[in-house]
Amino acid sequence: MLKNSFSNKIEAGCDEAGRGCLAGPVVAASVILPKSFKHPLLNDSKQLSKKNRNILEKVIKKEAIAWGIGIIWNEEIDKINILNASIKAMHLAINKLKTKPELLLIDGNRFHAFKDIAHKCIIKGDAKYTSIAAASVLAKTYRDKLMQELHQEFPLFDWKNNKGYPTKIHRQSIVNYGSTKYHRKSFKLLPLQLKLTL
Repeated sequence: MLKNSFSNKIEAGCDEAGRGCLAGPVVAASVILPKSFKHPLLNDSKQLSKKNRNILEKVIKKEAIAWGIGIIWNEEIDKINILNASIKAMHLAINKLKTKPELLLIDGNRFHAFKDIAHKCIIKGDAKYTSIAAASVLAKTYRDKLMQELHQEFPLFDWKNNKGYPTKIHRQSIVNYGSTKYHRKSFKLLPLQLKLTL
């Protein structure tokens, strides 16, 4: 059961999508919801069907007090590592909020303080608080659309279905065709037994 708030402060929930992918960016979202916000479908985005995520995306964007999206592309992920890239994407998303939050609710256990705003890291927060669940939905739907676009450029990697995650088809395509400009070169793109010529 999702809780509406952690405190009586103006809270922004933050979450990201695409941390475990081999290709594409990591995308973060930050959302400030009205304290009374409720929706029967809302849950951690990983538990939702694509159809329900798309319904919720429209509802959240319409009813949120403020929301923002931050994107860090694969070249930068390779330079600063995926944890720092995820946190930086959250910072970019928070920076886009039109209302300044007083408390940041962060999904996960690691974060770097953002300006002078207090933050609270919550493990599995997207299954505990509505604002984090809403952020997880916006991050996931935004990233999925981006990966659909990148799929047009490199259809052999099946990104429209796997979204850059390490599926069998995705890995086999890396073996067959090598990596693309969207692959994260710092990630282990293939298990050791599969040889890769970069």
